[in-house]
Amino acid sequence: MPHVLLTGFAPFGGESTNPSWEAVQALEGEVVAGHRIVARCLPVEFDASLHALQHALDELVPSLVICVGQAGGRAQMSLERVAINVIDARIPDNAGAQPIDEPVAADGPAAYFTSLPLKAMLAALRNAGFPAEISQTAGTYVCNHVFYALMHALRGLPGVRGGFVHIPYSPAQAALHAGAPSLPSTVVAQALRLAVGIALTVEHDVWMGGGATH
Repeated sequence: MPHVLLTGFAPFGGESTNPSWEAVQALEGEVVAGHRIVARCLPVEFDASLHALQHALDELVPSLVICVGQAGGRAQMSLERVAINVIDARIPDNAGAQPIDEPVAADGPAAYFTSLPLKAMLAALRNAGFPAEISQTAGTYVCNHVFYALMHALRGLPGVRGGFVHIPYSPAQAALHAGAPSLPSTVVAQALRLAVGIALTVEHDVWMGGGATH
């Protein structure tokens, strides 16, 4: 059976949990549109995350890859449109590394666009009642690092779709950050299941607005 690779991250930034891993782990072994979901947890470390991602790609040769990360403060699931070739770490990673103004790939282009059908995913998620948006930036930390490296690696895997989704804090995390929005990891898992199905079955994306004015 062909595979879908879903990745989440270990906790970082002083948090004790990371809902991105909790959500994708909940989908481990499920079958969606004839594909079996495999979940992997990536370290929040610039170098080690890419080694773990590449190992999973080599092991599984998946048909679809969606990496998921936490963006505390965001109110919706953010379907990321573009990964940029820069690392500018505001805080150190979990190994203490804090690169500034370095490329993700010295031989890579300035940016990659996701190959996921973002607008179709957005429409399906919203129609099902999940809070979702198109995001124009995945930041310049480990999430963008992994997103860019994924798209760079998929050049050698024709036909494999890939992209990145950011999610809000969990309710337990938000309780420690006054006023921060949240979304339970169980709800995120349901939304990701739907997103996977759309990504596997929708060949051509739909035409609808999803941009930003600033």
